Amino acid sequence: MTASGKGQDRRRIAFLGTGLMGAPMARRLIGAGFAVTVWNRDPGKAAPLATDGAVCAETPRDAVSGADVVITMLTNAEAVEDVLFERGAADAIASGATVIDMSSIAPHFARDHAARLAERGIHHVDAPVSGGVVGAEAGTLAIMAGGDKDVIDGLQDIFAPMGRATRVGPSGAGQLAKLANQQIVAVTIGAVAEAMMLIEAGGGSPAAFRDAIRGGFAESRILELHGKRMVERQFAPGGSSSNQLKDLNAAMETAKALSLTLPLTAAVHGEFGAFVANGNGEKDHSGLLLHLEEKNGRSGGKQ
Repeated sequence: MTASGKGQDRRRIAFLGTGLMGAPMARRLIGAGFAVTVWNRDPGKAAPLATDGAVCAETPRDAVSGADVVITMLTNAEAVEDVLFERGAADAIASGATVIDMSSIAPHFARDHAARLAERGIHHVDAPVSGGVVGAEAGTLAIMAGGDKDVIDGLQDIFAPMGRATRVGPSGAGQLAKLANQQIVAVTIGAVAEAMMLIEAGGGSPAAFRDAIRGGFAESRILELHGKRMVERQFAPGGSSSNQLKDLNAAMETAKALSLTLPLTAAVHGEFGAFVANGNGEKDHSGLLLHLEEKNGRSGGKQ
C-alpha cells in the first residue's frame, strides 16, 4: 500500500513529550487525521490536546500500547533513555513498530537506542527538527532523518504534516545534522547580535539596519526572526538558551571525538555557557544579545 493509502492513514501514533515543540507537532498530526495518543511528564501540558481529539495516557507504557509509530520529543538523551527504557515504554512497543526520536540528542545516543530497539524488533529513526515553535505550528519544520531508507520513505505521510523530512544518512546522521544546524544557528545569532551592537554604538538604528540588509547576502531566517526579536527586545523562549547550550555541548563533544577544531563554534559555545550560567537559560537564544551588551557595558535599550 502507498504512503498515502487508507491503511497508512489509520496508523496509530503515540506522541511522548508535548512541550513547546511537541504540542503543536502533535496537533498537526491530529489535524491530518491520525489517531494520536499523547503523554507528557507534566500531564497539564498534554491535557489541552484532548480538545483537539488526542487521547491522553497516564504513562508512557499506556501511550505506546497498540501504537504503530511512537514519536518522542523530549528534553535530552537522559529523558529519552528514561521514558523508553527506564519507564518500560520499549517493552510495551509492538515488534515491527517504529520509534521516531525527534528530540535533539548526541549521535552516539541515537545509535545506541537504535541498536537496543532493534533487539526487540522495533525500527528506529532519529529525526530532530529545526524551525522552532513557529515552524512546529505551521508544519514547516526541517526534519533531518537518520536510519534505514525504506523505513524513512514509509514514514513520509507522518512527517508531512510536521514539515519536510530529508534522510541524511544512517542511524545517528539525523542528530549529527541537527548539531551542524545548531552550530550555524548559534554562530549566526552571535553575528547578528554583534552587528546590532555595532550599529547602535555608532549611532545607527538597529531596526533600520535590519530592514536595509534584508534580501542581501546577509539575509537569513535568523536575521528575519531573531533579528526582529533583538530589535523589539522580546526574549520569551521560542528556542531556549539552555537547549541551545545543550546542543552546542554535544557539538563540541562530537567534534572532539572526530579530532576537529571548530573555533567559531567554540567561541559562541563559551558565550552561551556564560549567559546560561548567569541565570538566562529560559530566555530565547536570541537573548545572547543581552549577554554581549553586558560584556560591553551597554544596556541596549529596554530589557
